[in-house]
Amino acid sequence: MWTARRAARRVGRSVALGPADAPEVLRLCAHDPAACVYVASRVQEQALRIRGHAHGWRDGDRLTSLVLAGANVVPVGLDERSADGLAEAVAPRRSTSSSVFGEAEQVERLWGRLREHWGPARDERMDQWSMVTSTPPSRLGVHLDPRVRPARPSEIGLVVPAGAAMFTEEIGYPPYQGSDAAYRMGFERLIAQGRSFVVVEDGQVVFKADVGAVAFGVAQVQGVWTSPEHRGRGLATAAMAGVVEHLLTTPRPVIGPAGAPVDRIGTVHLYVNDYNLGARTVYERIGMRRVGTFATVIL
Repeated sequence: MWTARRAARRVGRSVALGPADAPEVLRLCAHDPAACVYVASRVQEQALRIRGHAHGWRDGDRLTSLVLAGANVVPVGLDERSADGLAEAVAPRRSTSSSVFGEAEQVERLWGRLREHWGPARDERMDQWSMVTSTPPSRLGVHLDPRVRPARPSEIGLVVPAGAAMFTEEIGYPPYQGSDAAYRMGFERLIAQGRSFVVVEDGQVVFKADVGAVAFGVAQVQGVWTSPEHRGRGLATAAMAGVVEHLLTTPRPVIGPAGAPVDRIGTVHLYVNDYNLGARTVYERIGMRRVGTFATVIL
């Protein structure tokens, strides 16, 4: 139970957020576009139309923090004043959520309260590098793999196994049990949007990377994977450089940091486990720099 002592500490109130709150949510996210790109992108995709999908904290009439609680639970602006109330609001979402992620300090604050209700996590990764770049790697003299390109709809049968291999290796269990229909649908959507990048060799995907979120002129890359037999050959560096180059130089209409339309992505963001020295080295070689710390709790 949530104690009276916790309730007494609160200043403000927890509120369910709906479509009418979208402009205010986006203004809050705009304070840190890279860190908040996931939440902002989901809001732009109408996530607030889903009942109970987001809860905010208001000091008076001002929205100061929120938690998006869908398949992923993601806090924005969570502080000690709002943590108890928002944790209480999202606690019933346990059955629909597979992870808690975001800026490390906020995740620690939220998870510290949810843990007692949700039980132990599969894994807690509390030191992940949040990295960005706004410079095309070619300007830094980095070699680009010319084979990098958006996956084609006809290649869904190649992309799904690569995605499943990456997920299983990274998370520790497969992304689906039985039918892969829902998992496949997610990749079909990414491919249709030009947001799944591959290198195909001899009819197999040997490298892939996906853009999981786009907002504020920021593209968040996820699902970076190199087939085991191709590791240690420099493929990942050249291929990842190709992905970043494509994202930063290919014209595409997006909403920029100020909320106005722009003709291309200006920043690429990702986060990586601190212990994954190989991946960190790849990202640093192509010009990415650490700007903060993320955390992920795998449920």
